[in-house]
Amino acid sequence: MSTGPDRWTTVDDYFTDLLAPADPALSAALHDSDAANLPHINVAPNQGKLLHLLAQLQGAHRILEIGTLGGYSTIWLARALPADGHLITLEYSPAHAEVARANLARAGLDKITEVRTGPALDSLAALHAEGQAPLDLVFIDADKANNANYLEWSLKLTRPGSLIIIDNVVRGGAVTDAASEDPSIRGTRAALDLIASHPKLDGTAVQTVGTKGYDGFALARVQD
Repeated sequence: MSTGPDRWTTVDDYFTDLLAPADPALSAALHDSDAANLPHINVAPNQGKLLHLLAQLQGAHRILEIGTLGGYSTIWLARALPADGHLITLEYSPAHAEVARANLARAGLDKITEVRTGPALDSLAALHAEGQAPLDLVFIDADKANNANYLEWSLKLTRPGSLIIIDNVVRGGAVTDAASEDPSIRGTRAALDLIASHPKLDGTAVQTVGTKGYDGFALARVQD
């Protein structure tokens, strides 16, 4: 039996159809993202469901997403929030943010979500300056070169027990190349090194295959 990409995709489709079926809001979010020519880099449906379940297991009331795109993963995360919860998502591109806001509004989530535009590092500094309540969950899925910087800011914005998730950490296996000059590889390795060495972090990384190819994610819990 083949175990290559075609097989991975078939298995992902099976899991998605059975356990994470589309609904009108999710389908429309993908359709409108395509219509606006956004890159096809959103999470897969079964990965979106995983984010949703992790947020529920975390009992999250306050979520931060770094990298909004069209708001597809934002919908999955926001649906895990209680009625008094709040999600802030950071998007560099105003055009992408406009698509995301429309998708979130159609999903009925505009009252508990906030899309902030501009460089994420600037937005993170602003969040810290505002002195908001600590975040329960952070999902990092933006430019990979800044992964370690995003992780450092996440530590300043969370509390002991908070969960930090970093997407796309395998890079098709290239993450093992210590000599790589690729900023995405270097940034990802720096973030993983930080998880391994920081006294306030305890985490791991998992490889995945599926419709998104060969990749993976890192999970880190903030310690006392």
